[in-house]
Amino acid sequence: MTLPDADRDLVVAELGRDPTPAEAVLFENLWSEHCAYRSSRPLLSAFDSEGDQVVIGPGDDAAVVALDDDTYITLGIESHNHPSYVDPYDGAATGVGGIVRDTLSMGAYPIALADSLYFGDFDREHSRYLLDGVVEGIADYGNAIGVPTVTGATSFHEDYEGNPLVNVACVGLLSADRLVTAEAQEAGNKLVLIGNSTGRDGLGGASFASEDLAEDAETEDRPAVQVGDPYTEKLLIECNEALLDEDLVESARDLGAAGLGGASSELVAKGGFGAQIDLNEVHQREPNMNAFEILLSESQERMCYEVTPENVERVQELADKFDLGSAVIGEVADGNYVCTFDGETVVDVPPEFLAEGAPMNDLDATEPEPAERDLPEADLEDAFEAVVADPNTASKRWVYRQYDHEVGLRTAVRPGDDAAILDIPEADTKLAFTAGADPNWTSAAPYEGSRAVAFENATNLAAKGATPLATVDCLNGGNPEKPDVYGGFKGIVDGLADMCSALSVPVVGGNVSLYNDSVSGPIPPTPTLAMVGTADGRTPGLSLSGDGDLFVVGTAGDALGGSTYLENVGGDDAFPELPDAEDAATAVETIRTVAADESTLAVHDVGHGGLAVALAEMVTDDVGADVAVEDVISLFDETPGRVVVETTDADALRDLAGDVPVVELGTTTDDGTLTLSVGDEELAYEAGTIADLRDVLTRELD
Repeated sequence: MTLPDADRDLVVAELGRDPTPAEAVLFENLWSEHCAYRSSRPLLSAFDSEGDQVVIGPGDDAAVVALDDDTYITLGIESHNHPSYVDPYDGAATGVGGIVRDTLSMGAYPIALADSLYFGDFDREHSRYLLDGVVEGIADYGNAIGVPTVTGATSFHEDYEGNPLVNVACVGLLSADRLVTAEAQEAGNKLVLIGNSTGRDGLGGASFASEDLAEDAETEDRPAVQVGDPYTEKLLIECNEALLDEDLVESARDLGAAGLGGASSELVAKGGFGAQIDLNEVHQREPNMNAFEILLSESQERMCYEVTPENVERVQELADKFDLGSAVIGEVADGNYVCTFDGETVVDVPPEFLAEGAPMNDLDATEPEPAERDLPEADLEDAFEAVVADPNTASKRWVYRQYDHEVGLRTAVRPGDDAAILDIPEADTKLAFTAGADPNWTSAAPYEGSRAVAFENATNLAAKGATPLATVDCLNGGNPEKPDVYGGFKGIVDGLADMCSALSVPVVGGNVSLYNDSVSGPIPPTPTLAMVGTADGRTPGLSLSGDGDLFVVGTAGDALGGSTYLENVGGDDAFPELPDAEDAATAVETIRTVAADESTLAVHDVGHGGLAVALAEMVTDDVGADVAVEDVISLFDETPGRVVVETTDADALRDLAGDVPVVELGTTTDDGTLTLSVGDEELAYEAGTIADLRDVLTRELD
């Protein structure tokens, strides 16, 4: 990419001269869609980001939320989509590294990761190649740095074939007195760069992330992909802790998109300052690097710290202790953001203009037409097996078994359940963590589908007895200059905003990734959420115990639009009708109350694949279920905000549910068989047969 003429004209008007080559590439990258959110920022005001427990909302490296007066968590999410197509292993690995450093820059220690991954059709060899590389990259990096990957989602859809998505979220933990922000504090403080030396890898990564992927992207764009070093990252994590222990950090910023130029200019701009930086002082690992290469390199495992002059020597001593490079590259100053190289001034611009001056785009949007019901005649047995074995609803054990999800000794509920549970004894509570989206839902109906995504994530938390606390989003879309694509993107923003507001879950931060287009076309509008909640009581599992009866709690939407069933058998339908704001909030709180009750033995949300998949996931080799539903719609409807409950006290369940519908399904059995009566038809599957159907990823990838 080059700086567009219209942007260049604005820069010339502001500076009163032509930009230098280094200034031009800085503006090109910092004013790119990836950094400046030029097409999405006008929409993001729809989100409610405030709440009693929100300490820091959108705009910093990560959000900060209070668990109590003394204990905070950070929550952040990032995308590494284009790099993961070009180089799946390094692209995904460095996505993990980046979101972990965002956590460090707030003063927090990373305690858990979530990965939400989206690929083309699973039956395509290229999709499986990307999946294998991405999962290996996440596993190798996360395992090496000792941060457990505890939850996430893996989805397949034909429209990701030319542009997969890799969205990674991180939760960090800190005490209130260790909080740091990315806002410079005082002129005269020094800027200290700590971590890996700077090379030419990742050059132009921000502008690369703001382009459609070309057919030859896997070879032509490889220089824009960063290369990670998890062992240096682990040292950086521990060095960061040591710096905080001695109260040596005034502010901090991770070097991510747009490298040193992005991190340092944004740091000082947020504080209302400028900077004086000598690029020759940056420790480099390649010879003859020029000014814009040093500024824009996205070499990994680097942090920029603001340090008072009297603390610089100690900061560098600690960097040396952890075998990390360090350099005093300049200082916070009044006035402009100024960089020199070889004795010449190569950048001299107002920092707020560089960081915030990009003009916003005013784009046309068209909304999709809702579908009408056109349901096919389908064989029930074939449909059940297809839905249960669909890669989107099948077991993801092949993915999460490669992750160390127990390192750190906090993981109380591991991957494979509705939400992970982390022990937080510092605040005498448990933290529930879930993440994901459903491209079938948001393809069918962007607005209602994204409302469903928010509703489902909140339901996942409530099913573990947790109260939703806060969320971050990763909003992925195609080329926003296409009205239908921008219309879908606007739909997912508005849908998330409306449902999160209804559920009183503040959206405290996030990421936007647009221009996810390729020769295969645009991706589905994909609103990944990473949501956390707190649980102070019981956290029931999803497996049946065999000692209770089965009910479904919640309101069905009586439609199959966006369902796995229609994806497999054909046909069309409207998207399920979701509860209004008040009823949605009531449903989530009711599910949380039911899950925490002593008579509740098991709880599992009804989502992807409907009751068919929920029940298939609940039976075990020892405990089965005998269940009756009215018809195919009842079996495969994917309306979120519902759970299957095994209980020993049906009357207590109905009392707890109040006005939320409770429908009897059947009872548990001791034969390990799922028996389904659907109208006048009956199916029966042993748990072992169901497990074989659901093990499609392992079968195809091992």
